[in-house]
Amino acid sequence: MAATENSEALTQRLADSGLRSTPQREVVYNVLLKKRDHPTADEVFSRVKFELPTISLATVYNCLETLVQCDLVRAVNFERAPTRYCPNLRPHAHFHDEQTGRTHDIDLPPAVLEKLNGVLPRGFDATSVEITFRGKATKFTS
Repeated sequence: MAATENSEALTQRLADSGLRSTPQREVVYNVLLKKRDHPTADEVFSRVKFELPTISLATVYNCLETLVQCDLVRAVNFERAPTRYCPNLRPHAHFHDEQTGRTHDIDLPPAVLEKLNGVLPRGFDATSVEITFRGKATKFTS
């Protein structure tokens, strides 16, 4: 999506939630879209400071919370680690590399999602699925 389309999508989603777009929300959202590496709030704050030097960490937290509430971003939690933020809203899983601390998106084919929904008890319907794989990258040998 182009920057203009991102801005329009943000403005519309915020308006649908009764909120308005602000320069701070736009910069935070664009930072998440630019480098999709599942940053923490502190990492987002560091990146946003280049464009908005006077922004506070509290404002970044508030922007992230708003983006999550408006379903523009997902909050990803790994036990006691800081929350990470993911702009990928398609159904997907995460792989958390315990050696590097990096988090990677893993696409879930529709057939896998269908099978997962099939294991739910009768009378239950999942609105979302969160799957996290943990481990480390392995070296491939030829």
